[in-house]
Amino acid sequence: MATDTLKNQNAGAGGVSGVRRLLLDNGALTALIVLVIAMSALSGDFLTTDNLLNVGVQAAVTAILAFGATFVIVAAGIDLSVGSVAALSATVLAWSATSHGVPVFLAVVLAVATGVVAGLVNGFLIAYGKLPPFIATLAMLSVGRGLALVISAGSPIAFPGSVSHLGDTLGGWLPVPVLVMVLMGLIAAFVLGRTYIGRSMYAIGGNEEAARLSGLRVNKQKLAIYALSGLFAAVAGIVLAARLSSAQPQAANGYELDAIAAVVIGGASLAGGTGKASGTLIGALILAVLRNGLNLLNVSAFWQQVVIGVVIALAVLLDTVRRKAGATPLAAGTGGGKGRQAGTYALAAVVTAALVAATSLLHTGSSSTTPKIGLSLSTLNNPFFVQIRAGAQAEARRQGVDLTVTDAQNDASQQANQLQNFTSSGLGAIIVNPVDSDAASNSVKAADKADIPVIAVDRGVNNARTATLVASDNVAGGELAAKTIAEKLGGRGRIVILQGQAGTSAARERAQGFAEGLRAYPGIQVVAQQPADFDRTKGLDVMSNLLQAHPDVQGVIAANDEMALGAIKALGSKAGSSVSVVGFDGTPDGLTAVKNGTLFASVAQQPSQLGKIAVDNALKSIKDQKIPSAIKVPVKVVTKDNVAGFTG
Repeated sequence: MATDTLKNQNAGAGGVSGVRRLLLDNGALTALIVLVIAMSALSGDFLTTDNLLNVGVQAAVTAILAFGATFVIVAAGIDLSVGSVAALSATVLAWSATSHGVPVFLAVVLAVATGVVAGLVNGFLIAYGKLPPFIATLAMLSVGRGLALVISAGSPIAFPGSVSHLGDTLGGWLPVPVLVMVLMGLIAAFVLGRTYIGRSMYAIGGNEEAARLSGLRVNKQKLAIYALSGLFAAVAGIVLAARLSSAQPQAANGYELDAIAAVVIGGASLAGGTGKASGTLIGALILAVLRNGLNLLNVSAFWQQVVIGVVIALAVLLDTVRRKAGATPLAAGTGGGKGRQAGTYALAAVVTAALVAATSLLHTGSSSTTPKIGLSLSTLNNPFFVQIRAGAQAEARRQGVDLTVTDAQNDASQQANQLQNFTSSGLGAIIVNPVDSDAASNSVKAADKADIPVIAVDRGVNNARTATLVASDNVAGGELAAKTIAEKLGGRGRIVILQGQAGTSAARERAQGFAEGLRAYPGIQVVAQQPADFDRTKGLDVMSNLLQAHPDVQGVIAANDEMALGAIKALGSKAGSSVSVVGFDGTPDGLTAVKNGTLFASVAQQPSQLGKIAVDNALKSIKDQKIPSAIKVPVKVVTKDNVAGFTG
């Protein structure tokens, strides 16, 4: 009797232990299931076919990059260069095919070769140069991004039409990026589980010295591992550029962190020796579901970063707990556990489908008559766009509109994701302030196909139909800035120009305006032009450097007020006395500097009015009221003489 009781207790304890181990060994899958169920319960727009396909498309680039990063991390390395290598490879493809007439097939081969060569350089520096992987790949991050900017001259390059089909759909509904993601995932799984180099990765990551003593040529294997990472980065870059119909030199900025996060969330250890392609895919899907769901729930872009950071930290914590608990996730290709793993995934799919079906009942019959509008801003890390948001939100409150605001963080790909989310949510209208006018075209076309009117604000959208463009003229504003500084200097003098972020349409258009305006003043000599990325701190640093070479400068034109304020800080007592500074945008801090006399003038665009007018016309388009194809908000040069009466 006592023996039977003991057996029953052990059986019960074993069952609990088995469940605990199942959860520990499949923590990422459990997290994904919980996320899908939670998002389905919180948002009625999440569980639609279009939106789920959006999640797949939005995960594709990160997943492909992460598959390559998995090879490196399994081998106890790190690759910080994958985002830059992706941008460089896409730029090489577009540059060679469009600017130099290289056949598209050869251009694709050249782009892939670029990624492989970058990976080989990383591997050589690490294996034979004995540089730490962090340092070697950090150097390649900078080199790759710099070469992309040099080749493209800082501007996006149109992508060949035949390759752009990678961003399309098959049969009008199945996205090609998802198919490419699945294909690259299968290749990654095969390499990890069925090849000599895959086994070498696990051996090197488990104990590099033991692998070397056992006869493994570790240095040569590292070359191959980093070359594979570069190859996957090149494919990711091509897919990303195809989605955007252009190669953006600033594309995939920061994606290396997402790729590493996806690998770690998927169960790989940064210490090496463990990791699977399937886990990496789950990690990428978790990040995509998080961003998609938080967009649909109208969570602030700033809080989204906090949430994603917490998820990454929890994933690493789970890895620590799993190790202490003795959980031993199967390495890819090991025998004996594949049937159990497949059963786990099948059970997870059934449980998820049942729970999601139950939560979907929460949204049955729910409806709202409140007009819904989405606003995607290029960035909220700039006072000008913060004012656009403020004007839009004030008008939305006044007219009883439900306004969802997202921040693209100057990432054209992220903005494409946000616009896709808006489209699948069935909003009444969309307002977009494009990161890049070309890159936004495919997403705007998709919204137009769904009969959702799109209002462009501040910057237009190329090769796509919008209901209207609400903007001031950046080129005309640049001409005004040039005229203002030239007249202040009496038509003669030495000036420097602080340019905006390379690759953005605002930077290009304002620079064009500066150049056209200065043609009328041959006595004005531009001694230097340098980008400061629309950032105050960079404006300070760049201006400090330029003053060493040109201490006798008499004027500064900055492509926005933030850079102008940085230049003023660098100039010190010279600002407003021996050196005149002209900014752009008319931000609150810029206008304060005008009042104080340190900033001579700012070309003000009245950003709050841009936001207000955009919302007003979006609402009119929802009601099928006729609106003009373009609405120009006049720019105004604000100086100390008229700043008191300027309201913005």
